[in-house]
Amino acid sequence: MTDARPTGSRVPLSVLDLAIVPEGGTGAAAVRTAVDLAVRLEELGYRRVWYAEHHLAAGVASASPAVLAAAVAARTSRIRVGSGAVLLSTTSPLVGAEQFGTIAALHPGRVDLGVGRAFTPPPADAPAAELAAASVSKPRPTAGPRVVDGLYVPGPPPVDFSDSALRERLLAQKRVVGASRTPASFRAELELVLGLQAGTYRDEAGHPYTSPPVDRAAFDLWVLASSAGESARVAGELGLPIAANFHVSPATTLETVAAYREAFRPGVLDAPYVVVSADVLVAETDERAEELARPFADWVRSIRGGSDGAIAYPDPARAPSWDERTPDERVLVADRVDTRVVGGPSAVVERLETLQRVTGADELLVTTEAHDPADARRSFELLAEHWLAPSTAGAADLALASTTA
Repeated sequence: MTDARPTGSRVPLSVLDLAIVPEGGTGAAAVRTAVDLAVRLEELGYRRVWYAEHHLAAGVASASPAVLAAAVAARTSRIRVGSGAVLLSTTSPLVGAEQFGTIAALHPGRVDLGVGRAFTPPPADAPAAELAAASVSKPRPTAGPRVVDGLYVPGPPPVDFSDSALRERLLAQKRVVGASRTPASFRAELELVLGLQAGTYRDEAGHPYTSPPVDRAAFDLWVLASSAGESARVAGELGLPIAANFHVSPATTLETVAAYREAFRPGVLDAPYVVVSADVLVAETDERAEELARPFADWVRSIRGGSDGAIAYPDPARAPSWDERTPDERVLVADRVDTRVVGGPSAVVERLETLQRVTGADELLVTTEAHDPADARRSFELLAEHWLAPSTAGAADLALASTTA
């Protein structure tokens, strides 16, 4: 892979699409909307579009990243498609690589296999110390809240995985999904994919294995990370590109990026390549954007507490204002609400420039939630209009070039 970012230009923009299901909508409609949106994103000059793996969430239809990526690849010609991420707690690295290798056989050089590890809380009868350890993100950020060169970095949210309703919801979902595999070390899982792709993989006994869809497949392997822990370190050690999840864990992103760069050794890449995600909502005016953003707090709260999970995205007409929320509600979601980039085009561009400068990101990955798909689409259009230079429009093929043939 090589970084093809034009010298002197703003960093490229890409999209993480959750295929949001709005209140009153359906999953089928959300999937169709996601595919149609990807066609428009290519026209606007976005570099890549990724799909997340979320199961049993009423408000998120992107349960099958490979299927969505394949559908979008068939409807487009330049934009890269991929996963952000395939979760190795539910999908084995072999299956993920075979899925995306199959897509790459039909659309070589346009496919990204992003992988990540998913957290599973300890069972209800776990020792108290284990429950307490699970209630915080580890490693914890070095400080917070704080402002770093103009970028607001919040403290960690008070998500409590000893909460019985939240813990049981996560464990019940795992049972229904059938996620019974016990992953190997994260490094071993990544080396499996890289070995199969290079045609050199052997098991511990030295027996060689070949997967035809993966062998010499023209896809790029990515790591998604939310902390300075194993994911960031191993991505660096293997010389892989990384996507740091500022939109999910803004308190830990700076540490994530620093750990990756510190651990980096030339491998798949000769130099580090960092994508940083951001939750963004753009409208014609700041006031209109703030109005559309009102349900976001309810949506985040549903993810972080209780038994519902990610609810269907609420209608802003019925969402309470920030001042109407209780102190407990506000403190649970404040880190994501305060770091969401909301406003008119000039305000959003200024904040994204700050995020890019402070993190040193080579690329920004934008995700947008809105009740009306038309508002989300308009947000992407306004952002492209005010961020992407005319010379880069339609240049989605300037992505990281795969080293495989």
